Amino acid sequence: MVKVLMHGCNGKMGQVISRMAAETEGMELAAGVDRFLGRENPYPVFESLRACDVPVDVVIDFSNASAVDELLEACLEKKLPVVLCTTGLSEEQIAKVKEASKKIPVLRSANMSLGVNLLLKLLKDAAKVLSPAGFDMEIVEKHHNQKVDAPSGTALAMADSMNEALNGEYTYTYDRSSVRKKRDKKEIGVVAVRGGNIVGEHEAIFAGEDEVMEFKHTAYSKAVFAKGAVAAAGFLAGKEPGLYDMSDVIVF
Repeated sequence: MVKVLMHGCNGKMGQVISRMAAETEGMELAAGVDRFLGRENPYPVFESLRACDVPVDVVIDFSNASAVDELLEACLEKKLPVVLCTTGLSEEQIAKVKEASKKIPVLRSANMSLGVNLLLKLLKDAAKVLSPAGFDMEIVEKHHNQKVDAPSGTALAMADSMNEALNGEYTYTYDRSSVRKKRDKKEIGVVAVRGGNIVGEHEAIFAGEDEVMEFKHTAYSKAVFAKGAVAAAGFLAGKEPGLYDMSDVIVF
């Protein structure tokens, strides 16, 4: 039985993941951590991981970037594997994640869904073929009006997948309003839309002469991310220290 601690358990995603983990065979939602303790949960909730006195095997984090530093320090102290689902991390925080992974198992992914991780693989293949043929590459991502980071971690992961396939030769352009010039051939445009209650839409556009190819993923509920997070927790429990991602969990 894998005992899970949900970090950020009282948030919307924390609640979805908690329910799914509790319904997953071979998994137990043993404890939660949240700074806001006003919600009733079927497991004990603590203000911090350090304060938790319940034995657990793995932590799932879906909180916010400001809480990640303290979380990593506590996981290192307790020697706990951690699935990091929180996006919007700074370069300094990403460096801390890599450093922590030398001592504990850490799984970090920009997006936990099966579909998005398959999309990242497809975009590599598409970029290798279409970019040398003169196609321009653009990414459009859409999210609800409460999302604070832009562009999304998934959009950046898409751009990174395309750029990796092209030997890192491309730069990213987030805003063209400040300059008046033609589009550079070696750039990937990334546009963020925020509105309503859009769960998540990501589209990669390859625009060539007289033809356009589009790759799109739409999430209709938060359950797609929860499924991936729970699967990642089951995978990570008991693993050796190292930095893992969803490609280690999903067999394509």
